[in-house]
Amino acid sequence: MDKKIIVISAVNFGNKTGGAVSILNQCLQYIVDSRLCEQYRVITILHTKKACPFPEIECIEYPKALSSWFIRMYYEYIYFKRLSKIWKPYLWLSLHDMTPNVVARKRAVYMHNTSVFYKWRWRDWSLDYKMSIFSMFYKYIYRTNAKKNNYLIVQQNWTRDAFSKMLNVDRKKIIVAYPFEEKSISTLTKEGKVQSNDNNTQFFYPSVPRIFKNFEVICEAVKIINSYGITNFMVNLTLNDTIGDKYSSYIYNKYKSVSNINFLGLITKDAVSNQYSQCDCLIFPSKCETWGLPVSEFIQYKKPMLLADLPYAHESSIGSQLTAFFDQSNPKDLAHKMMKIINKDYSLLHPINEIQIDSPFTKSWENLFNILLNE
Repeated sequence: MDKKIIVISAVNFGNKTGGAVSILNQCLQYIVDSRLCEQYRVITILHTKKACPFPEIECIEYPKALSSWFIRMYYEYIYFKRLSKIWKPYLWLSLHDMTPNVVARKRAVYMHNTSVFYKWRWRDWSLDYKMSIFSMFYKYIYRTNAKKNNYLIVQQNWTRDAFSKMLNVDRKKIIVAYPFEEKSISTLTKEGKVQSNDNNTQFFYPSVPRIFKNFEVICEAVKIINSYGITNFMVNLTLNDTIGDKYSSYIYNKYKSVSNINFLGLITKDAVSNQYSQCDCLIFPSKCETWGLPVSEFIQYKKPMLLADLPYAHESSIGSQLTAFFDQSNPKDLAHKMMKIINKDYSLLHPINEIQIDSPFTKSWENLFNILLNE
């Protein structure tokens, strides 16, 4: 008897890094570890077979899908339908926002991108016009075929509410699936203790530079702190002028003369972990996130965090013990809270408690696939 087919589509990921690719890797790893391949024929659609190092999983590559949006839409809305009619899959799981026009017993799409909720400014057009266009029009991509899915998958509860309203989809069809990445940290600080290598308080913000990542609020806060004659601190930022995009160059050139800012440039994952171990406080001011992975990563170090006062940060910081929120558009507010950390005043920091999340809700790939494959 032929096995039922599961299709995992992630054709547009390319050579990207970050949360979306982590989700792909974790998904494929779970399929192999759980021996799901023994029950189902699993086919993955990627830009290259190198992205699927598992011989148990069939991989079909379409490198041309990365050439342009028009080619990608051709695959999603025309070509994949032909494949689906041949394969007749039981489940078609798309891991990248767009709902393909396919025929399958069950369909689901993982919705990573929350840029549709980003409130762009006119200045954004000059620094990253693609992001501005993206935030304006991507909602129409989301809406195409969305209601044909059995399930939509999001990473946070607030995102479920937002997409339910935007797409007019029943909340019960939207699965909240917390990221499942295993965390491994070799060196942790003692709970509630801040450990510095010297008398300077070290702040750290790890992020790929994008306009919504809001590096400027930190830089302006540093200038405010300096205006009070306070210099016994350092802020480490993961950008510089060698990255090659307008936003990075703008931030670097505007604030390179500020002595208490250290522009690290893009750094490796190991270097990020090293910064986590050495710094005294994480700052995360991003205005738009699907999850905010550095926030949940940093929780394990049990050190202070200053986070944007936005829904994603309140949810991704659940379980932290030393957290405060600031107005992401107000550098004075951030400067005030940074100065308290510098002065070893932690009275503003509080634990973030669990919240009640309605089903469908899962924290594991096993539970997620149980929902998706439920007969």
